[in-house]
Amino acid sequence: MGLRVAIQMDPMESVDIDADSTFALAVEARRRGHVLFHYLPQDLTFYRGRVTARARALEVRRQRGDHFTLGEPEILDLAEVDIVLMRQDPPFDMAYITATHVLQHIHPKTLVINDPVEVRNAPEKLFVAHFPELMPPTLITSDRARITAFRDEHKDIIIKPLFGNGGAGVFHVDPEDDNLNALLEMFTEVYREPIMVQAYLPEVRDGDSRIILIDGNAAGVVKRVPKEREVRANLHVGATAEKATLSARDLEICETIGPELRRRGLIFVGIDVIGGYLTEINVTSPTGIQEIGRFDGVSLESDLWDAFEARFAASRG
Repeated sequence: MGLRVAIQMDPMESVDIDADSTFALAVEARRRGHVLFHYLPQDLTFYRGRVTARARALEVRRQRGDHFTLGEPEILDLAEVDIVLMRQDPPFDMAYITATHVLQHIHPKTLVINDPVEVRNAPEKLFVAHFPELMPPTLITSDRARITAFRDEHKDIIIKPLFGNGGAGVFHVDPEDDNLNALLEMFTEVYREPIMVQAYLPEVRDGDSRIILIDGNAAGVVKRVPKEREVRANLHVGATAEKATLSARDLEICETIGPELRRRGLIFVGIDVIGGYLTEINVTSPTGIQEIGRFDGVSLESDLWDAFEARFAASRG
């Protein structure tokens, strides 16, 4: 079944072919005979009820330094493709939100993965708050007195921006740290949104678990171990990937959130678990499938395309 697939993502030049999940999905799509197009989020246009993109035909290959070829730019009517993969990296800002509004005009006639309405309604750090029984103690507020009281209660805390990504702006504030007020002043200057404050989980020093869910089902896990004297387990800030297995608690978390992910049309999701607590639900551009593939000898990109194609077939009734 050859499909026409448009991938809304970041520039191909910036792709790390050994780590990028979107690249792995593109390679698998071509293996299946799907026709690919690439465009940037800023290439989207809405005019007279039509959603178009200035796109280019895309070919991909696992050859470092020569991993892609782009065709000549063309105006692509997204109502005439079968699937749009919304895969640009955060930050989840107004530009990201606007893209979901634009793509909403073509979905589900053109299947957008993940569902743009639900991506908009499920910011990583806010969506997780719908499962308070799975989270560490968490406070979302701009009220400094409440933050101070939370620190007095939990002593060790983590402060992070509500719509940050990639570990940017994440601070560990221990009971002896006298920089809390200065940090809150800085957050107020940089961000207009409330702050997320969580009880510090010392287990993060041993690493967090990035778990991939496909259509609500646990599909694989990789452990991400932060550098020494670092609390951020993001791979692109120096954390190390290690082989892991899904624990009973991991499966419990996935079974709890899975039905809601399926209901919302969130087919490709990555969650972060630290010390048995769910800390984030990533629905925008989850990563980790290549690392899991190398450790476990599996192809999550193939499993994902099985799920995409099944959802596409179901959408055609």
